[in-house]
Amino acid sequence: MAMSDSAARTNTSASCLRVVVKLGGDVLEAGALAELASALASSELVGRGVIVHGGGAQVTALSTALGLQTRMAGGRRITDAATLDVMKMVVAGRLNVDLCAALSAAGLAVVGLHAGSGVIRAARRPPRVVSGGGPDPIDFGLVGDVTGFDRELLEILAQAGRLPVLSCLGLASGGAVLNLNADLAASQLAAALGAQTLIAVTAVGGVRRDVADPSSRLTRLSVAEARAAIASGTVTGGMIPKLEEAAAAIEAGVGQVEIVKPSEVGQAIAQPGSVGTQLVA
Repeated sequence: MAMSDSAARTNTSASCLRVVVKLGGDVLEAGALAELASALASSELVGRGVIVHGGGAQVTALSTALGLQTRMAGGRRITDAATLDVMKMVVAGRLNVDLCAALSAAGLAVVGLHAGSGVIRAARRPPRVVSGGGPDPIDFGLVGDVTGFDRELLEILAQAGRLPVLSCLGLASGGAVLNLNADLAASQLAAALGAQTLIAVTAVGGVRRDVADPSSRLTRLSVAEARAAIASGTVTGGMIPKLEEAAAAIEAGVGQVEIVKPSEVGQAIAQPGSVGTQLVA
């Protein structure tokens, strides 16, 4: 997906922020936070990095507990008003707080940011055809497309020795809050900052020919190979938007995208391509 004009314009000057780390909800469970925080603390992110996190698994769990139906299309959530309330409670609330607390306990100086801060600006997404979602346009409801970022705020925090931690909600005109795909937000932020590396952290840790077989991991993919894997059905579900947004980030100037496990974050930053799956132009 191409960046909006306002997002692209932020990529006109040098940034001290060179690494964007995207954390999926599958690595934010309470039992795994300490290991994740330790890996991030050893990665020298402060002053040159930003974290963006999702929380899809936790949103689905609370929605189910509340008797709400979860609807997905092409690995993307269709969001009604009740689901958006769950997103606010889970993503901008519990997960952001718990992640920031774990990172602080690991010695990192962090600042948690949510949609109300305006750090991510968005506009409601019109109905569209998406990969894996069938031939007809889909109305995703209260879901946004990124229109820009408050890069000045992120730079100020980085220069002050703080690590920004962004939840995947966007602020639209009139104060409306919209659900954002975290992979989309992270890839477009990386492009807007002119980042060298985008790191997507998942429990699986890489793209596999067979999801159930760790030995089938693909170590390196070009953008063309990634799109061919989506078209052939080799990649399915939530990995589709990850690869699509990773490809868009590279085409917008990001050097490489690393898809890794939580324990591999530090190595992925220090030695790109040495772990997980690396996506390159």
